[in-house]
Amino acid sequence: MFARLLRIQLKVDRIDEAVRLFKTNVVPQCKKQKGFKGAYFMTDQKTGEGVVITLWTNEKAMLANEQSHFFLEQVTKFLSFYTKAPIREAYEVAVMDPKGKG
Repeated sequence: MFARLLRIQLKVDRIDEAVRLFKTNVVPQCKKQKGFKGAYFMTDQKTGEGVVITLWTNEKAMLANEQSHFFLEQVTKFLSFYTKAPIREAYEVAVMDPKGKG
């Protein structure tokens, strides 16, 4: 499994709006993408710092999502929310324990 991580800095007064957009628009669109396995949108309400993580079955699915411009289209939806450009990173998921059992 692979994870794409996006480090973001949001306008503090628009965090709730950004969260709603991610939940109601981005996630449903991601679910239509081949290889999509899940998403997290984490924020610090005081500083506006945040991290977005999307999970993919493999690196090929994650990269295909970027090559199709889907990723860029989703990031662009948040341009008015950012205080600085997001930073994209990608990682192979070495351990995953979603239920906390080991």
